[in-house]
Amino acid sequence: MTRKPLRLMGAHEIRLRLGVLSRQRVYQITGKEHFPAPIADLAAGKVWLEDDVEEWIRQRRPRQSKPQADRHPAPDEPIRP
Repeated sequence: MTRKPLRLMGAHEIRLRLGVLSRQRVYQITGKEHFPAPIADLAAGKVWLEDDVEEWIRQRRPRQSKPQADRHPAPDEPIRP
């Protein structure tokens, strides 16, 4: 049985994914009740499941939604906005 890798996003990755310019705006968005709950609150900040964030984007911001194949960069490829 092959397990799907657990992919997480912090506020910085969400900011890049949404194209939001400020950290404050990300915190406003992620603090709303309709945004998925974080799975952990670490010393470095909250983290969310990537699948939950992507589903929220598909429902709330369809123009920013990416096709499934485009979601994950290769392991050695840097994350780009």
